[in-house]
Amino acid sequence: MSRLIRIQIDDSAMPPATAEMEQERKVAVFDLLEDNSFSLPGREGQATPDGPFALDLCIREGRLVFDLSSDANEKVAEFHLSLGPFRQVVKDYFQICQSYFDAVKKLPPAQIEAIDMARRGIHNEGARTLQDRLEGKADLDIDTARRLFTLICALIPQA
Repeated sequence: MSRLIRIQIDDSAMPPATAEMEQERKVAVFDLLEDNSFSLPGREGQATPDGPFALDLCIREGRLVFDLSSDANEKVAEFHLSLGPFRQVVKDYFQICQSYFDAVKKLPPAQIEAIDMARRGIHNEGARTLQDRLEGKADLDIDTARRLFTLICALIPQA
């Protein structure tokens, strides 16, 4: 049961999400709960914590926080990640998403497809950044990382 079974996002300190981002967040949570691979390695001689896990995701004191608990609501782990490595890729992702949403309204399918390919590329870059930042703390596949990156984007303030 190396998987996430509940996801709570604390975005109370953020301005309201756009309709498009709210929809992406809902799809990401739904897809994550349907299919994900998330496990915690044993650390410092301790046994590997058993899943499934519940995830509370938030920004606290300027850091991205993964707060994990067991199905029985017992705390299992908490990771605090610097937002620095995510800022540029999130900024690029928001810009390309805006271009994509604008393109859907007025551009021909070939141009929309080209923008969408760029959007997926940036999304993959964000997912790989997340996998790198969680190395040694959590193991997750690329699809799980992609969906979590979408949720992280909903938490990082845009200038």
